[in-house]
Amino acid sequence: MDPVEVIAVEDLPLITEGDDLAELICNAAEKQNTPIQEKDVVVITHVAVSKAEGNVVNLDEVVPSERAKEVARETDKDPALVEAILRETKEIVRMRRNSLITETKNGIVCANAGVDRSNVEGKRNIVLLPEDPNASAQKIRQRIRDFTGCDVAVIVSDTHGRPFRMGEINVAIGVAGIKPIRDRRGEKDLFGYVLRIKQTAIADELTSAAELVMGQADEGIPAAIIRGYKYQAVENTSATELTRPKEKDLFR
Repeated sequence: MDPVEVIAVEDLPLITEGDDLAELICNAAEKQNTPIQEKDVVVITHVAVSKAEGNVVNLDEVVPSERAKEVARETDKDPALVEAILRETKEIVRMRRNSLITETKNGIVCANAGVDRSNVEGKRNIVLLPEDPNASAQKIRQRIRDFTGCDVAVIVSDTHGRPFRMGEINVAIGVAGIKPIRDRRGEKDLFGYVLRIKQTAIADELTSAAELVMGQADEGIPAAIIRGYKYQAVENTSATELTRPKEKDLFR
């Protein structure tokens, strides 16, 4: 089996609105002598993507609704923060003190609608999820192709908790150029038994692998390259394939 490498893209500047992430990543990868290659997987944090797209909100400019104030009392959260969360929310899934689990308008189930306070300047600034993470991934993928001539896969990542495990992991919330799930149903195991329910969340596994190098530096590394993994390349794809349908979600 060929080795799989996970390469941190270091020395990227602090991302600001209007930045071309693809250009910055390609230049940084070239500078550190790990230039983008054909069939690489490029993993980028949603915070970097959202900051480049201008999805940053100052909570001092947010006026909480009565509903936000009510939820804030139940969760012991800042009413302005709750208002920002509710604006991104399709449905509140779970709510208790210090916890607010929601389904976003894009169908992602996560804490606080993915609203993030980490790695953003300004104590009252927050970063929202990209408006369309799959479209963001596709745009970056095309720009990388423009700069390098290489066909790659791009994954937009976010850090999620899990209802049945302690600790957070990175998962894919946007994908482009890669089938996010490997359907192994019909294959045989080592003893010849036919697999009937086996589906592997490839995009999530790759994203978690990338976190091993993206999370090592105190200042944060917003991008990583995964090289050598043989993934299923597809043009039309979406990270929503990774979201369990509500009727099959035993935790809702």
